[in-house]
Amino acid sequence: MAQAGQDAKFFQRGKIEEFRADLHAADAKDKKFVKRKTVLKKIVANITMGNDMSPLFTDVVQSLGTPLLEIKKMVYLFLVSYGRSAKPEQINMVIPFFLQDVNDRNPLIRALAIRTMSYIPIPVVTEALTENLRHCLRDRDPYVRKTAAICVAKLYTADPRKAEKGGFVEMLRDLLLDANATVVANAVAALSEIGDRPDGVIFKLNLTAANKLLAALEESSEWGQIYILDSLLRFVPERHSDAEIMAERIVVQLQHANSAVVLTTIKILLYLMNYVENRRLVEYLCKKMGPPLVALLSSGPEVQYVALRNILLIIQRRPAILKNDVKFFFCKYNDPIYVKLAKLEIMYRLARAENYREVLAELQEYASEVDVDFVRKAVRSIGRLAIKVEEAADGCIQTLLELVEAGLAYVVQEAVIVIKDIFRRYPGKYEGVIPKLCEHLDALDEPESKAAIVWIIGQFADRIDNADELLEVLVDTFIEETVEVQLALLTAAVKLFIYKSKSETAKNLVHKILKSATEEVDNPDLRDRGFMYWRMLALNPALAGEIVLSEKPPITTDSDRMDRGALDQLLLHTGTLGSIYHKNPETFIRNAAGRALTDSPALNPNSRAVLVHLPRPQLPDRPIHVLGRPVELHESAQATADNSRGASLPLIPEDASESGPPPLPARPSQNNGNDQNVDEDAENSDQEDVSRSRNNDPYSNLDSAFSNYLADEPKPMGAHQGRHNDDLLF
Repeated sequence: MAQAGQDAKFFQRGKIEEFRADLHAADAKDKKFVKRKTVLKKIVANITMGNDMSPLFTDVVQSLGTPLLEIKKMVYLFLVSYGRSAKPEQINMVIPFFLQDVNDRNPLIRALAIRTMSYIPIPVVTEALTENLRHCLRDRDPYVRKTAAICVAKLYTADPRKAEKGGFVEMLRDLLLDANATVVANAVAALSEIGDRPDGVIFKLNLTAANKLLAALEESSEWGQIYILDSLLRFVPERHSDAEIMAERIVVQLQHANSAVVLTTIKILLYLMNYVENRRLVEYLCKKMGPPLVALLSSGPEVQYVALRNILLIIQRRPAILKNDVKFFFCKYNDPIYVKLAKLEIMYRLARAENYREVLAELQEYASEVDVDFVRKAVRSIGRLAIKVEEAADGCIQTLLELVEAGLAYVVQEAVIVIKDIFRRYPGKYEGVIPKLCEHLDALDEPESKAAIVWIIGQFADRIDNADELLEVLVDTFIEETVEVQLALLTAAVKLFIYKSKSETAKNLVHKILKSATEEVDNPDLRDRGFMYWRMLALNPALAGEIVLSEKPPITTDSDRMDRGALDQLLLHTGTLGSIYHKNPETFIRNAAGRALTDSPALNPNSRAVLVHLPRPQLPDRPIHVLGRPVELHESAQATADNSRGASLPLIPEDASESGPPPLPARPSQNNGNDQNVDEDAENSDQEDVSRSRNNDPYSNLDSAFSNYLADEPKPMGAHQGRHNDDLLF
């Protein structure tokens, strides 16, 4: 800490002339290089502050002849910052120092030189780097080898053709057999980075290579373990026993203290479980994954949020993992709002007939919080709970009525919205609460809540004695209302007229609304619907009644469950940014490589039925065969010998990207609505998900992870065709 306090004095804006003069003065009388170190620290501090120090290039580079490692580090840091924009004569002045340092006796200096060269993707530096990098990959010191492994990935980024023709990819593959675990981890990281490029080689592991990587796992650092574990996604089990043995070997990593290692281990286990046939082993792995996930909730709020977003995906695919742990997701008073909202969604997902009482009691407590947005979503969750768990419907209705009687405007509006959905879910069961809702008609000032109460009045106009009077109050402001409310009023007025066709008030009301909708409104949807209703009522009122009052299908929360194919893909990105956004990385990161399950004889039938096939450039099938080597690599597409390397092939053809996203597959109707069986075994869950998924691209219609309430609006059962919203937040 004392050193850090002393270095703070260097962070002061300086002038180029002063620094140059200090460097020249240090050359004269500075045998221990103390002054030179001080000046270089000031220059590096100014670079960190964003000040341009490039005019000092020539003066700083002359310090490379100094034998001190500390000075060399600062000079190389300067070169990393300004090497790309340096003039050719300036770079030529640095090359001899590079060549001298890569042959230094000190392995730290050798590694420092080779790393700095890889950071300067200029042809003259790359040319000097190539041969020296080859020697460093075979260096006797593991520190130099592990640094050189990362440099291969940087060389591939700068000049893929030179890296492939120079055999550096094969040399990286050889490092997978290195005796040092850190070297192995860096080789895996470099190969993974190259393999994730759209124009890169295809990096795959066979069983022998995967076992060798697992042998190096225990000796690796935390980040090395993450790289090695993540590379196991490139291993495709050909037999059930291969996946089972692999899962048993890595399950011990769930006890690791690093949250990233835990999440990566869970990702690999979930991946391997698609190839495991032994149901007892699957149940055992699910039990082992629960405690580590819960333990992540004791971390800071940022780590909690990452864990919660990943848990939200995991429990949709494997609900048995946390089926008895809903209490761990109850909100604390000091939780940030983003953590509370994530916990709220998980509580709803884990709710079932056995635990709905404690979940409902917790949601009722949240409805009295201070945060308005959180209260709204708590009330919305109570309604969703009633729709999901039939046994909880009575308690949820009673709770909602108590909240309505409290008289808070925003609570009343949310309650009206969810009660409308409950009416749809349980027709003919809870209509007795309508009078209490109508008492608070004046408190409704938001479009969604107004549309909900209008729908209730129209749908049950035959049971509401003063339905015409209630609608008449709203009709007076018909022109000023939003389109959503206007459409609801138009339909409700027609229903009222059909129910009470002999009432003069109903006749005048429907005539007034139809006249306004067809003559005074500019919205084409509203106007066309007005003309349609007017024509039906004029020609055949009986037919109009059959159409408008037709039986509505019951609704369910099944629509907010992600398609199985999309879920399997997203789970391959557990612990990454994609698992937080709940989107595939290639949809928001340019040139990101997509992931999907790979077909093999060991893949279980349910996963195969919803397999998503990723588009990838057509690469020539030219595997690199080296006797006894564990890894199979396919060379990337290269230009002809007479032409330079062309642009990388696009992942998606241009005409396909312009034509818009493909539609989601049609979903079969389901009338049971039994979404509450969260603890269903994995096999039954697989069967249900398969019936809702096909091989179409599941990400074409995913909206933002931070969408509005309509993302989770319950939809009619059997009406999932053309669904455009699979988001999980509400």
